[in-house]
Amino acid sequence: MKLLKIRLNRAEKSLQLLFADGEFTLPAEYLRVYSPSAEVRGHGNSAPVLVDGKMHVGIDRVEAAGRYALKIDFDDGHDTGIYTWEYLRELAVNYSANWESYLQRLRSEGKGRDPDESVVKFIG
Repeated sequence: MKLLKIRLNRAEKSLQLLFADGEFTLPAEYLRVYSPSAEVRGHGNSAPVLVDGKMHVGIDRVEAAGRYALKIDFDDGHDTGIYTWEYLRELAVNYSANWESYLQRLRSEGKGRDPDESVVKFIG
């Protein structure tokens, strides 16, 4: 489904996406940790990388990539990966489940969202 309107809200660190059947707001942190780039999704058959410490990430720039996708430049320097309309729609519709899954993965690996905070596990 084609994206009809895109609005970058730098103050709220989010993208507002308008599809024919609804409007969605996706936080920059969510878009960053679910980047479609090989750096995040993995190269070849390698497992996806768990990206942590992106709680404060923002979006510097959004630009069209042809007539089918967006290229998003994040303020942490990440600027690879093409977000197709289809992938953005998938991220929007599955936001709650994806976000909960991400938070569970962080907890299970002893990582966190805040780059200034360290998670320490005590054994025994």
